[in-house]
Amino acid sequence: MAEAADNPARHRYEMAVDGKTAFVTYSRRARNIVLKHTEVPAALEGQGVGSALARSVLEDVRRRGLKVVPECEFIAAFIARHPEFANIVAEPDAGR
Repeated sequence: MAEAADNPARHRYEMAVDGKTAFVTYSRRARNIVLKHTEVPAALEGQGVGSALARSVLEDVRRRGLKVVPECEFIAAFIARHPEFANIVAEPDAGR
């Protein structure tokens, strides 16, 4: 599956799959990135696209040395299921 690409002009990470785009919107605050919303087109649901997108975004956040504020419920649940990303979660209220 493709890697997510940062699209800073649209404040989102995007992943193109089969001609459709799944994405995670974000905002930046100092050394934190607030992940706000994940959207996967209906045609791609149930294929692991959301999980692949979340993993790719979180790996990029780690590479950049940032901390994540997971406002998006999907991203928060993904992190809860994948504790290897717990160390990049910002302290509570750090992204506000």
